Amino acid sequence: MEATMNQPKDSQQKKFRVIPIMVALLISGFIGMFSETALNVALSDLMQLLNITPSTVQWLTTGYLLTLGILVPISGLLLQWFTTRQLFVTALSFSIVGTLIAALAPSFEVLLLARVVQAIGTGIMLPLMFNTILIIFPAEKRGAAMGIIGLVIMVAPAIGPTIAGLLIENLSWHWIFWLSLPFLVISLVSGILYMQNVSKITKPKIDILSILLSSLGFGGIVFGFSSAGEGEGGWTSTKVIVSLIIGIVALLSFGIRQLKMKQPMINIRAFKYPMFSVGVLMVFICMMIILSSMLVLPMFLIKGFGMSAFSAGLLMLPGGIINGIMSPIMGRLFDKYGPKWLVFPGFLVVAVALWFFSEITVTSASALVIVLHTCLMIGISMIMMPAQTNGLNQLPRHFYPDGTAIMNTLQQVAGAIGTALAVSIMTAGQMKYVKSTPNANMVDALTAGVQNAFIFGMIVAIIGFVIALFIKRVNVKDVH
Repeated sequence: MEATMNQPKDSQQKKFRVIPIMVALLISGFIGMFSETALNVALSDLMQLLNITPSTVQWLTTGYLLTLGILVPISGLLLQWFTTRQLFVTALSFSIVGTLIAALAPSFEVLLLARVVQAIGTGIMLPLMFNTILIIFPAEKRGAAMGIIGLVIMVAPAIGPTIAGLLIENLSWHWIFWLSLPFLVISLVSGILYMQNVSKITKPKIDILSILLSSLGFGGIVFGFSSAGEGEGGWTSTKVIVSLIIGIVALLSFGIRQLKMKQPMINIRAFKYPMFSVGVLMVFICMMIILSSMLVLPMFLIKGFGMSAFSAGLLMLPGGIINGIMSPIMGRLFDKYGPKWLVFPGFLVVAVALWFFSEITVTSASALVIVLHTCLMIGISMIMMPAQTNGLNQLPRHFYPDGTAIMNTLQQVAGAIGTALAVSIMTAGQMKYVKSTPNANMVDALTAGVQNAFIFGMIVAIIGFVIALFIKRVNVKDVH
């Protein structure tokens, strides 16, 4: 598994211990994704135990996304200022401290602080993981490598709700974090022993105004969309409107400033590579679909079907596991045939699954939910990794930190936008049903809202299918 980038001056790359590096990255990535999704199942229990409202408990997710939205854009700069080992140890240290605080948290405020500390670790780790893979694997083998990452990253959210449901029913929500802690420590020890410095340190000039504009821009947009999804006044609330305006203005100013700088914080000239731009758009759409579906479906299973958190997690387990298994397979198919014949049918499968989901009711069979969710997850596996790898493959090596920072940042923004729009559409559908139906049943109202949210997902998938028409395989020899 020797990795060379066809660049003679980088002959030291032959000495990369690929397997130990991958193991250290995969364990930390898995636990990061596990703790992120596992807590979602515990939110309704936390509302009762900590005596807090839905809009307050939402901050455990919003605060996490907000921290990622602010930190991930700066990651491109961090990757050029600090060594791989330094960043890995720092990321794991934040994750361990955050997880320990969460495991001991006696109140909501302490748990929220823990989530922010955890998010700092994840915000450093995600771009570091992708950047390291781009360097240690040659482009023709990256599909398989990204596929393995995909397996780990997608299996974690799949088993997260099931394990969390089991822990909540038998122990307490604190055990979600106690369970994660030893794995994070193992990953840190593994990284200290085996992690190598793979990236070049160039130490570009730090522009404070760029960092400020980036934080205001991405932070404002994530906060605005997340707040709209909380339901307090929705899209018309002053908080949402002001946040989005500040975010958009700051983001435009940030973009203009980057184009004028000799050494930009994030080099947005990466977007001049067409397949990178197409890849970013498709990953953005995928994240909107995944996170909106992961929010709406469990909510409907618990409130509509009357299932426990554990049962709902169990119902979604097969789809998540199959998605994880499919990811390395799709990676190998991508290396062999390119992205087009994966991405096209992928969006088609996703759109059809969401169309069937839009007809779901409380009388629908559990087996149908499992089949549809599995089809949705297979479709996602056909799109996500090929689009991501093909896009990053077109970038020259000096654009890797920028490309990974852009892609990971926009994934967080997509998550916030997708969930906020899905919740808003679901809430609007419920209210419309209640107004138009005398003596409306709340479960029927919820069903109407959920169906509307899935129609929204289907429309987004169709937009993705249209964008997929423009995807072409990157000829690696032309780039490197």
